[in-house]
Amino acid sequence: MNLLILGRGKTGLLVAEVAREHGHTVTAAGAAENAAGAAVTPETLMKYDAVIEFTTPDAVVANIEACMSAGVPIVVGTTGWYGEIPRLREAVVIANLEGSAAAVLFGANFSIGVNLFFEIARTAAAALAHGYTGSIAERHHVHKKDAPSGTAIALQKVVEQTKEQASAALRGQNLGGTAGTAPDITSFREGDVVGWHELTLDSPADTITLAHNAKSRRGFAEGAVLAAEWIAGKRGFYDFKDVWREV
Repeated sequence: MNLLILGRGKTGLLVAEVAREHGHTVTAAGAAENAAGAAVTPETLMKYDAVIEFTTPDAVVANIEACMSAGVPIVVGTTGWYGEIPRLREAVVIANLEGSAAAVLFGANFSIGVNLFFEIARTAAAALAHGYTGSIAERHHVHKKDAPSGTAIALQKVVEQTKEQASAALRGQNLGGTAGTAPDITSFREGDVVGWHELTLDSPADTITLAHNAKSRRGFAEGAVLAAEWIAGKRGFYDFKDVWREV
């Protein structure tokens, strides 16, 4: 595949390295190369099979829209823009109905380990319908733009959905159960921490602690490249947490 990597930060450069290891042809474009959208014009994009995006929250939406317009699949690892998801999802549906090949795959985290962590958390969060309280803590490096992290927000949603389902099931059996608010997130920004997330479930009787600690950015990069290989030739709007088993 011929891939364009948008973003020349630590993760973007590692994505480019991993993509080359997978045998792909890679072009990397940072802020200088993509000034005023120079790297994502229709003429430029038409030579790529897919784009992988690891830039900043203020640049990502324009990059997504450019790829959608050009009909080039884009994998988005940038977080901090999720308020735009409903609008962009609808735009992808409309574009495809009109004959375009628009395809977007985003992810709060492309690490396979983190997505396994989400699955474990989904099971454990049923405790919240049985008198436990929950909290989430996350640590990242001092240069991370958004807080809380996209991964922490995704974890919060997983926990809350499970709590509501478990509570509804208990009510249906006349066994009590109440769905409350989502667990709070505490964010820390320190040093060069790659990414650490912890879910704590606490009761008067015991405490359950689940944690994922990323030792390097390699897991994110591997997942992003696999995602680009998966989305090539597809249409639609996808969340990596829903498709990671297929990549």
